[in-house]
Amino acid sequence: MSNKILPQSISPRRVLRGEKAWEHGKEIIPSICKRPLLLGRSKETKNIRDFLYSELIQHGSNPITAELEHDCCELDLAKIKTLVVNNKCDGVIAAGGGKVLDAGKLSSHRLDIPCITIPTSASTCAGWTALSNIYSTKGAFIKDVILDSCPELLIFDYGFIRQAPPRTLASGIGDALAKWYESSSTSNASTDGLVQQAVQMARVLRDQLFIDSHEALLNQKSDAWIRVAEGCGLTAGLIGGIGGSRCRTAAAHAIHNGLTQLMHSKKSLHGEIVAYGILVQLHIEEVIEKNQLAQQARKQLQEFLKDLKLPTNLDNLDLKDVSIDSLRLACEFACRDESDIHRLPFKVNPNILLKALIMTKGQEIIVKLENNIEENKYLDRS
Repeated sequence: MSNKILPQSISPRRVLRGEKAWEHGKEIIPSICKRPLLLGRSKETKNIRDFLYSELIQHGSNPITAELEHDCCELDLAKIKTLVVNNKCDGVIAAGGGKVLDAGKLSSHRLDIPCITIPTSASTCAGWTALSNIYSTKGAFIKDVILDSCPELLIFDYGFIRQAPPRTLASGIGDALAKWYESSSTSNASTDGLVQQAVQMARVLRDQLFIDSHEALLNQKSDAWIRVAEGCGLTAGLIGGIGGSRCRTAAAHAIHNGLTQLMHSKKSLHGEIVAYGILVQLHIEEVIEKNQLAQQARKQLQEFLKDLKLPTNLDNLDLKDVSIDSLRLACEFACRDESDIHRLPFKVNPNILLKALIMTKGQEIIVKLENNIEENKYLDRS
């Protein structure tokens, strides 16, 4: 293990979770900030933001509101900065899904003011982490930014989470499952005790999601729903906090980042793309390492994802007609030098990744690719 001391942001300073967690949170917020910027985005959660705004005023705060126009992109971040500075805001309350939470955290980080996160779905663990992803105005991933700290306060109110469509929970399951499949591949041989323990937490989380997900999606009032929602929104973030960067992302998320370069019309959710990325990662492990366990894991996971109506091929991601040229560009982005795909214990290049991606495209596409191989147009023979 390296003797180098690395700062580690493991968790929010305070976490409130449960039914009516907001009732407790609203009493704490005035001690954190008096003039918060209340940030959101979607019209589907406007009723929640209107409720929060009213409650904040009643409890002595003087909030202003703002909405993202796009994802967590530099254009929106610049507008948030202007609003915060001009209105002398002393904190940011981000209430929404992953992109809103990322924008709130990153804005707070840059402006050195506290951030409070209030997830309105369990689609990601963004409410927990000291990490934000930056996208283009069209939703293409650009880079991630490591923050100085996790949020000052995380309010995980079941009532807010339940208002989200079931699709968001299914997407969160896909994202949370990646914690095991990515960390077990990148960190299984680590001698770092915290990393080892984080990997085992990811295994337990995977098992719990396999057991509880179906009931959770059928019955929001069940204990299974609570375990799954908290697993996606809280435990997944804790695993990344304890294990550090090696327990956060690898090939599945890198594949997500590459495919977002192609998705400028109908958008899939983050966890939906990541779920598909897990299957591609397992296929690569199966082929490169001749790993029969990876093959078994891929078949098991594929059936599970189908049951949850999560994507198992490019067609499901509305990329049925994507060209090989476009896929090649996505693979090149996913395999950039700084990509987390290189955390895998074996070499992956755009050629290998493209071969794995097209296995979900059908025989016609495979034949087209083979013709291009003969022309040495896309893939080398190494």
